Amino acid sequence: MRIRFLIVLLALLTAHSLAQDASDKTPSDKAASEKAASNKTASDKASSQSREASNEESSSLDTRTDTSPPKDDAKNHPGSQAAVADLDIPENIETSGVQEFHPWNPMKALKDIEVGDYYFKRKNYKAALDRYKEALYYKDSDAVASFRLAVCQEKVGDKAEAKKYYEQYLKILPEGPFAKEAHASLERLAKAR
Repeated sequence: MRIRFLIVLLALLTAHSLAQDASDKTPSDKAASEKAASNKTASDKASSQSREASNEESSSLDTRTDTSPPKDDAKNHPGSQAAVADLDIPENIETSGVQEFHPWNPMKALKDIEVGDYYFKRKNYKAALDRYKEALYYKDSDAVASFRLAVCQEKVGDKAEAKKYYEQYLKILPEGPFAKEAHASLERLAKAR
């Protein structure tokens, strides 16, 4: 009961203070603010009419941003064109040198790793493998996803893929927390051949 009374009292005090603020404004203040608002709308109308009359285009078309690759890009990144050459892109879409076609979403990748860990703990390695691959889709240089994907590949029996992802992990974090395990696994895989 006391809480209801306090809420009602607070609401009444707020309404009273708002009413006082509104009555404190002088008629000249109100007139000045109305005049400024009408001047602004008049200038907006005038500028839009003059743009329509002169048939102008947007000013953003005047300044084009150079999105061409740097001059040594092909030398510094050999094979980048081959990586996107086999993608099915409709002919009416201009790619103009765009070479990234997947979204960057590190939060989605983190969630995929979390779900992959869930499956891994339950020894469902194929499901975990799919989640770790999806994590790498959204964040292609994720060290944890690379390492755990390598472990899953090894558990499933795909030694070549396991080696690839262990090496990818070591390339990303050569001195990382799983580096010793990755080196030991690579040595074990080399001996198994």
